[in-house]
Amino acid sequence: MSTREHTLLDVRDLYVGYGGRRGGQVAVDGVSLSVAAEETLGLVGESGSGKTTVARCVAGLLRPGAGTVAFEGRPLGRAGHRPPELQRAVQMVFQDPRSSLNPRMTVAAVIGEVWSTHPVTAPEGDRTEALHRLLADMGLDPEVAARRAGDLSGGQCQRVSIARALAVRPRLLVCDEAVSALDVSVQAQILRLLVDLRARHRLAMLFISHDLGVVHQIADRVAVMRRGVIVEEGRTGEVLTAPRHAYTRALLDAALDLDDAVPGDGAADGKAVV
Repeated sequence: MSTREHTLLDVRDLYVGYGGRRGGQVAVDGVSLSVAAEETLGLVGESGSGKTTVARCVAGLLRPGAGTVAFEGRPLGRAGHRPPELQRAVQMVFQDPRSSLNPRMTVAAVIGEVWSTHPVTAPEGDRTEALHRLLADMGLDPEVAARRAGDLSGGQCQRVSIARALAVRPRLLVCDEAVSALDVSVQAQILRLLVDLRARHRLAMLFISHDLGVVHQIADRVAVMRRGVIVEEGRTGEVLTAPRHAYTRALLDAALDLDDAVPGDGAADGKAVV
């Protein structure tokens, strides 16, 4: 079995409801999906489709009413109850980069806190040098380390959020609308960063988005959600060129030009970017 065929995440018959099964609201109804090693699965749907609920179950932030979530065959419980190695293996990047960081903490303190929580991932020797290398990987200048999160731009905050996730050397990133709160030009930069990081760190991703145009740039496969169920799934190129479900076709009609390439993010030359 090749690396790409090796299943990391396996979600089976996931159900999440509010107010009970009878008369309550069903957010996710029997969803099953998988993500292989080094693969990106795009989970797409409009607001209220249930995709973020799936992401929160995978990240351990929400307990499903039924179904299973497993990582390499091991059950994934709530975030606070996972073994340390599973807690590190699955990390989440949130939609709003500003609210996901403590605005009063410096970037150095944000990353240092993660290393203190998971000391097995902390660098040996000079942590300042390691921090600067990590920030450089995100396309950020070393001086950002001394700045408070509340003083950063939205794009910089999201880069710091990604750095915080990668600081513990995860194997799966759950990206919940990770670019939707950013300006279009900054979206392209963060997408390119995620593509580059996936290749360099051999990451798998569950990439949540409402925009098929965005997912086209990053996902190997696509699963389309509507009203709590997956209505279509397949290789990205196949789904986007020959969608079988009317809802997928409607999402395509609303998407940006799928032929647009993601421009470079400027990280390669070491310059700070937004």
